[in-house]
Amino acid sequence: MRKIVAVAVFAAMTMLGTVAAVASVAAGTGGHPSTGPWAGSPPQALALPEGPVPPKGGVQRQEVSQRQYDILVGQCRYAKTPEARDRCRTQVREQYKVGTFNPALDCRTYSGVSVCGILELSAAQRACVQESVGGGLTRRRAEVECYAFR
Repeated sequence: MRKIVAVAVFAAMTMLGTVAAVASVAAGTGGHPSTGPWAGSPPQALALPEGPVPPKGGVQRQEVSQRQYDILVGQCRYAKTPEARDRCRTQVREQYKVGTFNPALDCRTYSGVSVCGILELSAAQRACVQESVGGGLTRRRAEVECYAFR
């Protein structure tokens, strides 16, 4: 009986992940540059607007809601070492500022774990993603679960 319930829950969560992924792609906010249809293609240069010089690292700070910012900072706890967690928090502070909701920021929640943006996965985590996708999980869900639990 437990197996049936577990399979039913897994199926329902997978469907929700699929619906969310399809909706985000349809809205133009989904996808992952290293795993999507343009994976492996060289990044395209963006024309920088005239005006102030971008901050350290050459990245213009993005405005995000307080909730999005909290998720970005919170996802740093899944980094495997104290140095990686500190680096993650520093990057969030440098790249984001609290303001209004940013619909272009890719945020998702699976298995009780919320993340936003592109996840930097280790080699082991990328292998976990490939294995999970091969087993039927959506790529977005596999990325979140492998990032948090591997």
